Amino acid sequence: MLFAMDGHSRAGLSGFGDHDMARRIGSDIGGTFTDLVMVSDDGQDFAIAKVLTTPTEPDRAVVDGVDQLLSANDVDASAVAHLVHGTTLFTNALIERKGAKTALVTTKGFRDAVEIAREHRFDMYDLRMERPAPIAPRHLRFEVDERVMADGSVHLPLDEASVAALVPQLAAAGVEAIAVCLLHAYRNDAHERRVGEILAAALPSVAISLSCDVNPEIREYERASTTLCNVYVRKIADVYLHRLERRLQDRGLSGPLYVMQSQGGVCDIDTATALPIRLVESGPAAGALAAAAYGDLIGAKNLLSFDMGGTTAKACLILDGEPLIAPDFEVDRTYRFTKGSGLPVKVPVIEMIEIGAGGGSLVTLDAMGRLAVGPQSAGAEPGPVSYGRGGTQPTVTDADLTLGYLDPTYFLGGTMALDTEAAAAAVDATVAKPLGLDTLAAAHGVHRLVNENMASAARIHAVERGTDVAKLPLFAFGGAGPVHAYGVASILGSPSVVYPLGAGVMSAAGLLSAPLSFDFVRTMPAGLDAMDWDAVNAALSTMEADGAKILSRATDPSTLTFTRSADVRYRRQGYELRVPAPSGTLTEADRPAIQAAFEDAYRTIYGQTPSNVELDVISWRVVVSGPRPGLSLPKAAVSGTDAATAQKGSRRIYVGSSMVDVPVYDRYALGEGATFQGPAIVEERESTVVIAGPGKARVDAHANLIVNLR
Repeated sequence: MLFAMDGHSRAGLSGFGDHDMARRIGSDIGGTFTDLVMVSDDGQDFAIAKVLTTPTEPDRAVVDGVDQLLSANDVDASAVAHLVHGTTLFTNALIERKGAKTALVTTKGFRDAVEIAREHRFDMYDLRMERPAPIAPRHLRFEVDERVMADGSVHLPLDEASVAALVPQLAAAGVEAIAVCLLHAYRNDAHERRVGEILAAALPSVAISLSCDVNPEIREYERASTTLCNVYVRKIADVYLHRLERRLQDRGLSGPLYVMQSQGGVCDIDTATALPIRLVESGPAAGALAAAAYGDLIGAKNLLSFDMGGTTAKACLILDGEPLIAPDFEVDRTYRFTKGSGLPVKVPVIEMIEIGAGGGSLVTLDAMGRLAVGPQSAGAEPGPVSYGRGGTQPTVTDADLTLGYLDPTYFLGGTMALDTEAAAAAVDATVAKPLGLDTLAAAHGVHRLVNENMASAARIHAVERGTDVAKLPLFAFGGAGPVHAYGVASILGSPSVVYPLGAGVMSAAGLLSAPLSFDFVRTMPAGLDAMDWDAVNAALSTMEADGAKILSRATDPSTLTFTRSADVRYRRQGYELRVPAPSGTLTEADRPAIQAAFEDAYRTIYGQTPSNVELDVISWRVVVSGPRPGLSLPKAAVSGTDAATAQKGSRRIYVGSSMVDVPVYDRYALGEGATFQGPAIVEERESTVVIAGPGKARVDAHANLIVNLR
């Protein structure tokens, strides 16, 4: 399903006004649907495609969607300047353990560090607590004789014979990938690089990743885990991304293929295939960027991004126009939403919270007979019961359809019919009858449970960061986001909900607002009061030069910007806070600014700062970025403030505790300034806005539907 939007006509298959203008395409692969957005170079004209994901060959859905976009809008492939891609393929490979057969080479005596992990237990009272198995099992973890100290000095030179002795063992084991992580290689990488050279010469067909390239940062377990995860999926990344690139080129797209990174920047194929671990949250990051870009354009610098698709729902705080960035991430959690139960990945990611509830999430009763939603999903195959593709277990979409929130004849603009009777029957058999409820009450219980879970997680997420979520507007998108956003906002006490036009494909649009970007880190522990500023300046200059070299492959080096930060903590604390660092040549005169930035950040999170405690800087960071691409919002397609002209009918939906007849509005016929009162339904091709209660709705100049709840 696809359509075009411009400032002169209603959404339809009308195409772009200027066929000679360059285009940009964003493609985001979800668990159920693959979304694509094509934007003109001036950011004014949009075209959208939404196709079912092809799980066994995900790039096929991307190419099919591109074909549809170009054909329906009469755009030649040569007009596409570039395509930006977001995917969770590499995260899924880690979770499903479908990567390469991987070995670890480490310093003698540290073979088991990745299995010992941390002293901390995420559940100290669970005697049967499980952890994810290390990427490299014990029989594929090898040691070499060498020892570098924490200050970078060499205590024991590298015994190259011990490295050479590993070659026949690695070959006999059929190893396909090797992670090299030697003790303190972040301070002195000479031994680690030499080990890599020896192994690469002897085993040329084996992928090798060095921790000094992947994560040159303190903390042994996290560094080894990140390096292992990176090399584990390198072959998958190389095959998948180059195959997608070839298929696009075969279609006539000669522009470069870029890939979204977890921290919100994009990179070229060479970087992505060398460091695929930086792509673990590639897809979800794009949605947060879209929320930030749209919030900036409509004057809402602070908001809560709410993205609900087919598999999960995610929330992200946008503060001062930027999504929050976390220093690390976890994959393959044994207990999906329990922090500490997964493999640590030490790469920066856009920070968001997630619950396993999307439109395709399965509805069940747990062992105690309680209603449960997710984390298992029906996905695209077979999909919800109402899709008629073989699904037998009810999903959130089936419950929403039963409540009247979705029009069975207008799903994806009418190109995909839904079976209401089958959905209601599945909800009745799985939930209603076992719990002694009627079908509507059971379906509403599913809808309400998803809303409550998301609101609870978002509230805790905000409180932990010193933010009152009740003061933030909710920015709702994703295929299922607009269906549930009103309920989530009501629970949170949000002042308003913003529904952008084309909400169902906002993550794909977010891909087109991301700049080329790459980040660097150097661990150099020292007291802030005794800093070797010459060494710090040398490290910062090196990182900035390395970043300029990488990004200059794809953009004009004169357009690059450099953003510095420092990881700072009170002396003898275990973890750091990341704070801004000044530009230029740093001197002792910059110490008060760094200290003040840290104390402000510490006070925001913990409410107070201790006195007379010295500060330590553990690591210095640099983010190198290209210019941010322009992404203007489409103007309201029609003018006129009379919402009545946009009403295309009415429908009975579940409001409060009964079915109520409410107006149904055509989203594309609502002009700037149009207002109406809830409850109501507003339909567009990729999503449905459900206002299941009171609220004043209005359409702004950018076609955003804003519902005020206060």
